[in-house]
Amino acid sequence: MVSATKDCRFCGQTLNYTFADLGASPLANSYLKEEQLLGMEPFFPLHVYVCDNCHLVQLPEFQSPETIFDDYAYFSSYSDSWLKHAKDYTESMIERFGFDSESAIVEIASNDGYLLQYFKEKGIPVLGIEPAKNVAKAAQIKGIPTISRYFGVETATLLASEGKHADLLIGNNVLAHVPNLNDFVKGMKILLKPDGIITMEFPHLMRLMDENQFDTIYHEHFSYFSFMTVKKIFAEHGLAIFDVEELPTHGGSLRIYAGHRSDRSKPMNRGVTDLLNKEQAARFDTLEHYLSFNTKVKAIKQDILTFMIQAKKEGKSIAGYGAPAKGNTLLNYCGIRTDFIDYTVDRSPHKQGLFLPGTHIPIYHPDKINETRPDYLMILPWNLKDEIMAQMAHIGDWGGKFLVLIPKIGIC
Repeated sequence: MVSATKDCRFCGQTLNYTFADLGASPLANSYLKEEQLLGMEPFFPLHVYVCDNCHLVQLPEFQSPETIFDDYAYFSSYSDSWLKHAKDYTESMIERFGFDSESAIVEIASNDGYLLQYFKEKGIPVLGIEPAKNVAKAAQIKGIPTISRYFGVETATLLASEGKHADLLIGNNVLAHVPNLNDFVKGMKILLKPDGIITMEFPHLMRLMDENQFDTIYHEHFSYFSFMTVKKIFAEHGLAIFDVEELPTHGGSLRIYAGHRSDRSKPMNRGVTDLLNKEQAARFDTLEHYLSFNTKVKAIKQDILTFMIQAKKEGKSIAGYGAPAKGNTLLNYCGIRTDFIDYTVDRSPHKQGLFLPGTHIPIYHPDKINETRPDYLMILPWNLKDEIMAQMAHIGDWGGKFLVLIPKIGIC
């Protein structure tokens, strides 16, 4: 266990203000084998703070990245929609910036090669940096050059000393996973070529707050970013954001484009100013705005439990679809266990046969749904709702309905 501190990981200010308090929860990706169910299971505070100086929303570091990520259960390639997103991104980057066989594409937290495979197919040299050894091995088996290291100044300096610099440096859903935020951003500056481009994707705090997405809070997400705050962080380390896009992925994400502040070849896009103005209008520059979220979280928990209790009183059977980290936050915070949900299913063989942390709900192959014919199929990765509903449309044959709980309770 890491000795947690209550100092802002960006500016060092003491953290005194609660953004959301979700009680105590196990690590969201610490799935259990059957023989572990009778053992002690560690729970850690899921108490999120907001810095009153820089407005970075953050969790103290209770567990080291090595504990969380060294043997990781999430493989990106099991989501069809995420693969399409990756392929579309590849084509967009090549079209916009002209990357070719002379370019160097580097992805931080490259997972199982889900993205770099598309650049490789185009004949563009790639390198993945993936800390989870089991996931890095899956990428290597696919033929994606991958090193298994944590990224920061040390790794960036090592690669730079070997003459490896990036024309395009990619980080999809990794910025939130970094406890040493300043070291990470410094490392990107070291690895980036003088005229290189950084793109980073991460969930947008504005969407999290607007749509009650408290389940995207879990221990491996150390930070939660507004555009205002991420711009400050990059600027502090000599990097300038010159463009930004709002994306639908993960319930609403940002894709930022950055380069060295000294690189004058990339004029700032109007979207940067527009989004800053949008966040300012929503009061993201005031502490009071952040402090309003905890009350909304308590209210949605009460609504969820009221619905679940009534459904069980009516004799309805409920199964889950998916075993995502966000689902584990939701279930543990609301106290939903096998008294409400009989089981869940997941397409990833790396999760089948295991049990959800904390709630001990068993995880099966999706074929289990056809065997038990539940009245409700609760979609835990609600950001993939459309994909899952298309895959499981046949539950309507026995009158089954889809259930989502975030951003609000909905039956489809």
